[in-house]
Amino acid sequence: MLNIFTLANGRLVQEEIESLEELARFQPIWVDLESPTLEEKRWIKQHYGLQIPADAMDEDIEESARFYEEDNGELHIRSDFLIDDEDNPRSVRVAFILNLVNDTLKSKGVLFSIHDEDLPVFRLLRMRARRAPGLIEDAKEVLLKLFDLDAEYSADTLEGIYDELKDVSTQVLSGDVTDARAGEVLAAIARQEDLNGRIRRNVMDTRRAVSFMMRSKMLNAEQFEDARQILRDIESLDNHTAFLFDKINFLMDATVGFININQNKIIKIFSVASVALLPPTLIASVYGMNFQFMPELQWTYGYAYGIALMVASAVGPMWYFRKRGWLK
Repeated sequence: MLNIFTLANGRLVQEEIESLEELARFQPIWVDLESPTLEEKRWIKQHYGLQIPADAMDEDIEESARFYEEDNGELHIRSDFLIDDEDNPRSVRVAFILNLVNDTLKSKGVLFSIHDEDLPVFRLLRMRARRAPGLIEDAKEVLLKLFDLDAEYSADTLEGIYDELKDVSTQVLSGDVTDARAGEVLAAIARQEDLNGRIRRNVMDTRRAVSFMMRSKMLNAEQFEDARQILRDIESLDNHTAFLFDKINFLMDATVGFININQNKIIKIFSVASVALLPPTLIASVYGMNFQFMPELQWTYGYAYGIALMVASAVGPMWYFRKRGWLK
């Protein structure tokens, strides 16, 4: 899918392109390619003279090769954006190519973005830029706003983790944690830990991208200050992610502790039962010895006496254990 965005009365206007002829009618500041076809890539090359790198969406690209500047002035940035999907939270690689010197566009340059699926941050920028005139003025601000909204989206996701962990804390600290509930709690904690780790990696990647833009000296004074504010926001998110990691570790330890308590209760029952049944076992062993005259056969109440003796020998220890509170 190929979408272009132009400025009209200070607002960002989206146009979906389905042919090369349509592409030639507009002068966009942002060209967004979602899962582009070979034909759409060919249109970009013919109209803008831009060759999209074959490894633009590779996940295993070296970290040092994710931010660089071509000899013709093109800035290449590969950054990850978070998708907070309840069933499958993940990060999606986006390749940005910022061309500030383009004869086709005459003035403000163009930002090209290539990705495999639609992203919440991109949808949020499109919505805000349509409603707020003056929010976007050139291609550089589009990229800055995307990173700004990425930090905002990460902050919103962190708030969701806080809410989820609050519910988990209520279950854990209630004290009534069965093995089944402990399994559910551990699964919930593992999901939030994975999401928190993705957020931490995401903001680290955003920090590197914004720092690269600042070092490239492509930003004006106002944009440079906006970039510094994004870095300050990201720094505050680092503190929150560190706190959440500590909270997750505490809840994990508490849940494992309750599991151990439940297991110890089971072991204690077997221990008490084995001690309580030692006297009846001893009596049964004595009765099973080779006597000249078998008590069960020679005594009128031999069997009844033996059974009563074994029951009494078991009841005594159980009564003592109960009195000491070892059976609770």
